Amino acid sequence: MGGTTSPGRAPRVVAFGGGHGLAAALAAWRRITSELTAVVTVADDGGSSGRIRREMPVLPPGDLRMALAALAGDAEREQTLAALFQHRFGGSGVLAGHPVGNLLLTGLAEMHGGDTVRALDELGALIGACGRVLPMADEPLDLVARVETADPDDPARVRTIRGQVAIAATPGRVRQIRLAPADPVVHPAVLEAIAAADVVSLGPGSWYTSVLPHLLVPRLRAALTASRARVVVVLNLEPQPGETDGFSPEEHLAVLQAHLNGVALHTVIANVESVVDRRGLLDAVNGCGAELLLAPVAEPDGAPRHDPVRLSAALASVVGVR
Repeated sequence: MGGTTSPGRAPRVVAFGGGHGLAAALAAWRRITSELTAVVTVADDGGSSGRIRREMPVLPPGDLRMALAALAGDAEREQTLAALFQHRFGGSGVLAGHPVGNLLLTGLAEMHGGDTVRALDELGALIGACGRVLPMADEPLDLVARVETADPDDPARVRTIRGQVAIAATPGRVRQIRLAPADPVVHPAVLEAIAAADVVSLGPGSWYTSVLPHLLVPRLRAALTASRARVVVVLNLEPQPGETDGFSPEEHLAVLQAHLNGVALHTVIANVESVVDRRGLLDAVNGCGAELLLAPVAEPDGAPRHDPVRLSAALASVVGVR
């Protein structure tokens, strides 16, 4: 079921996502393979990324920067540069709050005539990246959601909300999400990585704004449908306020399944301590034609974060790497 890796060869992995969730997945995957490609959402419209994309015709750099930093090499100089990428300017002026890496990536892309992929490759080489970072689309995207409020007396109970930040800040449950533009241009390198992949991973991360958007891009979905890779989903440890309030692991999976549209699903990884109804989740996973792996993948101290070592052990068992 799904792609297989030749003996003695590191698996080729494509990890989809954005923000802290993708960074957590990359921290785990890099312990398993250097044949790693991060495909990163480009719909962020808040904070530094939002300010940059409003002022310049570029991709929002924040999630791309975070993925690069997560893949930085282990040498002292590389780690120092990665820390510089993540450093945010202080003060109260126009630079306040901007991470240095956002400005570096934006400036380098501008030097290369808007070629963000070339800029990412050059910055990746600078920090000794264990793998490659690519944008999910070659143009900035906007998320548009239908959000149902919790107030039954609200005359406009279902609202259309545009923008990642506004969606996350709107109380209620997201019922539907779409992209604008609906069929963005995808860089050939992304499609090539998917075609060559042994494993594709989705999650963890903000379900509606970091994970599902990749499945809404027609060219990405077509490439994933044609892929022979094993598709692995890592479920979140807990619901996310503003997006998946009150969602059980089964509900997260049901929403994902509704967006697969022909994309195969092979393995679902869930934190053993986050699952209340194991039978319900198992039935939901089996209904997707997949297998369930329950494992301790959270930080041992109880923090709601995935532990890179624990998660990498679970991923390695799924892809057959020791």
